[in-house]
Amino acid sequence: MTVTETRAAAPTRPATRPPRADRSNGQWKVDGPTPLNANEEWKQEEGGLAVRERIETIYAKQGFDSIPAQDLTGRFRWWGLYTQRKPGIDGGRTAQLSDDELSDRYFMLRVRTDGQALSPEALRVLGGISTEFARGSADISDRQNIQYHWIEIEDMPEIWRRLESVGLETTTACGDTPRGFLGSPVAGIAADEIIDPTPVILEIKRRWIGDPELANLPRKFKTAITGHPSLDVVHEINDVSLVGVVHPELGPGYDLWVGGGLSTAPRLAERIGVFVCEEEAAEVWHAVIEIFRDYGFRRLRNKARLKFLLAEWGVEKFRHVLETEYLGHALPDGPAPAPATGPGDHVGIHLQKDGRYYVGAAPTVGRVGGPVLRGLADLIEEVGAGRVRLTAHQKLVVLDVPESGLDRLVEGLEELGLTARPSPFRRTTMACTGIEFCKLAIVDTKDTAASAITELERRLADVVADGSLDTPIQLNLNGCPNSCARIQTADIGLKGQIVTVDGPDGPVQQPGFQVHLGGGLATVDRDEAGLGRTVRGLKVTAAQLPDYVERVVRTFLAQRSDGETFAAWALRAEDGDLL
Repeated sequence: MTVTETRAAAPTRPATRPPRADRSNGQWKVDGPTPLNANEEWKQEEGGLAVRERIETIYAKQGFDSIPAQDLTGRFRWWGLYTQRKPGIDGGRTAQLSDDELSDRYFMLRVRTDGQALSPEALRVLGGISTEFARGSADISDRQNIQYHWIEIEDMPEIWRRLESVGLETTTACGDTPRGFLGSPVAGIAADEIIDPTPVILEIKRRWIGDPELANLPRKFKTAITGHPSLDVVHEINDVSLVGVVHPELGPGYDLWVGGGLSTAPRLAERIGVFVCEEEAAEVWHAVIEIFRDYGFRRLRNKARLKFLLAEWGVEKFRHVLETEYLGHALPDGPAPAPATGPGDHVGIHLQKDGRYYVGAAPTVGRVGGPVLRGLADLIEEVGAGRVRLTAHQKLVVLDVPESGLDRLVEGLEELGLTARPSPFRRTTMACTGIEFCKLAIVDTKDTAASAITELERRLADVVADGSLDTPIQLNLNGCPNSCARIQTADIGLKGQIVTVDGPDGPVQQPGFQVHLGGGLATVDRDEAGLGRTVRGLKVTAAQLPDYVERVVRTFLAQRSDGETFAAWALRAEDGDLL
């Protein structure tokens, strides 16, 4: 591999051209609601919410071939359904084939949890769906969703019935909608919590999830709400976030962040600078999403996220529009969140405010499955715990564990492949769905990540044992450039692509990754979020991944200054040290 150019840390704002004065940008409140592209046309003809009735009364009875194209590739997303990738199509053909050519007759189904605590009954329902309808598949996503694969349209009415029996849903889990919320996994139980976000999340869901007035947004809209000082909902990369703070006069409430998002034009959210009291938090959320609906750019889908509007308007204008046009009054200025007090994944054993404990555990890259979910339900009942929440890091947290049940819980979690004492790489590695099921992917991610974890645990056992590697290094694998696994905000982020290497008979193309280094979100080791650095030409094949990570980690340990993190070192290191 050769290095020809070093790129500085990526900007927090995407480069956006101002709209041309002679061209509509598709902003409803500026340009009017006339659709400017085919996607906007069918959304205006009939939104995605209406398709559920057809799924239940027509498609589930008549089968896959009865589904018209616009419902299949568009409106189904409003109920968490995407067709999955047809097996056997290699990554080099991803960009060459149409969606129809890439699509199988089976679906990925996304179930939103919105920070909800899952009871043993809910875990058994989730596990049963995995076993009976999804060939045993179930993944915890980094959006706190459960994702299934191999779903058939004929089974959707029964799947919905079972989910709704335990308070779960797939409503607007995908599509141009308010998608699943990130909520603090330790809401209401952590001893050091600033404010419990549960009432706000429940109020927003009750009033607006499934509301047709919010079911035709320019594109997706992601929400995060936390009251925990670990900053555990990756607030910097959501369209809107409410982060717990304490106002010196007004007490506990929320700091408002707007305009984050990654993908191919990464941008970190910005503080709007206002303090939001608990009583007004839901209304403020609603005002922000209305601004996006009314002013978001609809002409081009690659410019249709809220981050592009904020990049053009700036914070001052956004706050003015929020207060004057949508709320009708000014909000008080407020403080920024304090630096994070601990890891936001909540892995390990922690004391609750009621004297019980919560225990965070790590599956391997989020994979669970039916037997694991049902076994987890049995285990938490056995030890006298009550509930489980999912995290924004593909982990899970068992709540309300009595002290007498801790040892048995930790032992039982290990038996299920869910460790509360993971190695550094098992704890921090995340991976998106990858080429196994995703039509956008170019390379395998889940299996590549799992094998890399096992190999790195063996190769780097010495530096873990002697304490040299004293802070985990985040390793994120993504199957394409869209950054579902947050590659720009990882210590080592890996963007899937086909790479060319020298073979015995000439150049050979293989699955591999472009390497991003030194990114991160606000954590106990980092006060501010920042996007990673790329070194042109720094690419590795999937087979070379363990070699590369071992090499760069050992170089870091040899060169680091006292207390220096991997991200800080990676941003200052010479090009040659990163190869």
